[in-house]
Amino acid sequence: MTPAPPNPPAPSEPPAPSEPPAPSEPLAPSEPPAATVVDDLVALSRTLGEPGRQLAILAEGNTSVRLDGDGPSGRMLVKASGAWLARLEPHDLVELRLAPLIALLDDERAGDQQVTRTFAAATITREAPAPRPSVEALLHAVCLAETPARVVAHTHPVAANGLLCSASAGLLGGGALFPDQIVVLGRHVVVVPYVDPGLPLARHVRGLLRDFATRHGTTPRVLFLRNHGIFALGASRDEVLQITEMAVKVATVLQVAVAAGGPVFLTDTQADRIDSRPDEHHRRRALLEQVPR
Repeated sequence: MTPAPPNPPAPSEPPAPSEPPAPSEPLAPSEPPAATVVDDLVALSRTLGEPGRQLAILAEGNTSVRLDGDGPSGRMLVKASGAWLARLEPHDLVELRLAPLIALLDDERAGDQQVTRTFAAATITREAPAPRPSVEALLHAVCLAETPARVVAHTHPVAANGLLCSASAGLLGGGALFPDQIVVLGRHVVVVPYVDPGLPLARHVRGLLRDFATRHGTTPRVLFLRNHGIFALGASRDEVLQITEMAVKVATVLQVAVAAGGPVFLTDTQADRIDSRPDEHHRRRALLEQVPR
């Protein structure tokens, strides 16, 4: 008898599509965001959206606050996509776990669809349906995970973008022009080339933040994004507002200096002296203590 032919090998299964990172924290923490934290973020957002400030119009810009944890752990609140800063309400904020967002940056295969799935997996829903977070939520997550900042604000100031959309944008990283710039913004800032917003930009900025920390032993308070806007990183809503206002002033002064023949930056010795003076450290603290509520 002729033996039966061997069974053909089972067809190989196609590779499974990339899935969001597995949650490393409970999907529904027992404690919702404190009312004071929500109120502070709403107040900051509305202030940044005031028409007279020319920092953001329509649904431009976004804000976030860390709720708990450190590094890539914990949760944040971030403005929802399409919400206006000037009209922000508590229901326009999305509660997200940071860990899945940070893990996504390491997935080289991830694209727009993966970002959408990860946003859904990271969202903590307390009242259905939860709004979709801003596409810049990934960059907010990076800023909170890579620096000590507790609050982050992203705006598109007219004055700053006038420079950031010009050939002179690189001058924003050329040095300090006046002492108060150093007091509020720190000794160094970061100028970011234009990168597609979302996952590519978040990855690129993470690399810049790590390089900054290696070179300067600290983290930046402001990011100037070419053809885009600014990110202010601070410990509180008041500090973030001050950083935003000073960043806009620096951009405005620099434009005037360029038109007047070219900027004259403080020397490294002069700038280092301002950054290390005890009285300037005191003034930094005093600025935050005297902010009117």
